[in-house]
Amino acid sequence: MENCIFCKIVKREIPGKIVYEDNEIIAIEDINPQAKIHILIIPKKHISTILDITEDDSSLIFKIHKIINKLAKDTGCSENGFRVVLNCNKDGGQAVYHIHYHLIGGRKMDWPPG
Repeated sequence: MENCIFCKIVKREIPGKIVYEDNEIIAIEDINPQAKIHILIIPKKHISTILDITEDDSSLIFKIHKIINKLAKDTGCSENGFRVVLNCNKDGGQAVYHIHYHLIGGRKMDWPPG
């Protein structure tokens, strides 16, 4: 998408601190971290919201979850725990309309969130 900030990061039109990348997925440090560890895991394919995921995306979504597991282990937050967040639409807190998973760890999470 033309004005999508994550598409621009994928295309290297704007910078992002990349912590993981392959041919389908990029992971960057969040610019406004909510914990010691706050990584955004983003498919390179533009998918606006979770509501736009199709069955054709199933292997991509599975791969994202595998990468989340790897990043949780690599950052050391898997032992004590972490949170994975995927916001959807305005009231769900989605600010960028390109799906992205937040891996948040390195501190105790409270419930309920937000």
